[in-house]
Amino acid sequence: MYYYMDEGQERSLVGVKEIARRAGVSIATVDRVLHDRTGVSQATKTKILAIIKELDYQPNIFARRLSSNKKMRIAVLIPSASEASAFWELPLQGVRNAAQEVAQYGIVVQEFLFDQDDAATFDVQAGNVLEGRFDAVILAPMFVDRAEAFLDACDRTRIPYVLINSDMPERETRCYYGPDLYQSGKMAGHLLRYLAPEGDILLINISKEMDAHHHLLRKEEGLRAYFSINRLERSIHKVDIRDTAYSAIAAALDDLLKEEAQIQAIFVTNSRVASVARYLEEHDLAHKILIGYDFIPENVRYLEHDVIDFLICQKPAEQGYRAINALYNKLIYGVDMKQLNYMPIDLLTKENLKGYQN
Repeated sequence: MYYYMDEGQERSLVGVKEIARRAGVSIATVDRVLHDRTGVSQATKTKILAIIKELDYQPNIFARRLSSNKKMRIAVLIPSASEASAFWELPLQGVRNAAQEVAQYGIVVQEFLFDQDDAATFDVQAGNVLEGRFDAVILAPMFVDRAEAFLDACDRTRIPYVLINSDMPERETRCYYGPDLYQSGKMAGHLLRYLAPEGDILLINISKEMDAHHHLLRKEEGLRAYFSINRLERSIHKVDIRDTAYSAIAAALDDLLKEEAQIQAIFVTNSRVASVARYLEEHDLAHKILIGYDFIPENVRYLEHDVIDFLICQKPAEQGYRAINALYNKLIYGVDMKQLNYMPIDLLTKENLKGYQN
């Protein structure tokens, strides 16, 4: 959907963006101050009002007219959290927090959750989104081929979309909030260079839909590239575990760790590292170096007990929050969305986890 802006409206939008830039806040926060709405701290409000006065900014009613006359709907197509991993609760929290903020401007956010271990559930929910004729979409592209077909349909109908957590670099039309997956894997390699200077490394992918989860493979590529680029000789063993039940993971590790006793460090490419930590703890193998992903309760517990050594984190709640705000700015103001918005790659140990914000 497109809106024509006259010269005065364009000047107004530039003014709002400049106020937001100077104040270090979102356009939505400036809007709340301009329209005297709640949800802004007094300190932030005072700062924004001072900038408004300095710029001699005179707001118009363009955004208010849009929000009052037309409801705009954003579909959120991401996995649901599961017993195996609570990770997807985090981006959903960010989405919901942002949805509450933009609701007063006529933005309605609807969730369509699928099972990350069952591609058929993605097909069903993707069909529901397309049938619903939404104004914009947030997508976690877990299943590459299916995600490609879904985004092709969005492009045909000119529906803007934002990708979170996993990128699809070949799509020029995408906006992405999430980690640089390749660099994330290289960071793991850099850590292991010093943590396991002589022993072998075990790389573990845990997913029922392994071939469709390209974000795991990009991390693997990054890890291997680090050692190759730096001309470091390392023996890297790899296992793809396609059954996410703990019993299956334990059975796979039984075989590997008995046959490859020289393995010194383990790198798990997703948030299911807690299952590997449980195995190491139960089998008195907690001395082995263990690196995995994501600041979720089950992982933090093993980090605190010195079973997991490092967690690589990527601000999942902020991904969801910023994705909603990007689409809000696009739908209400027509602001073009920046293509690549990389989250910081944070490294957590038990010493610095207190106070960490996802």
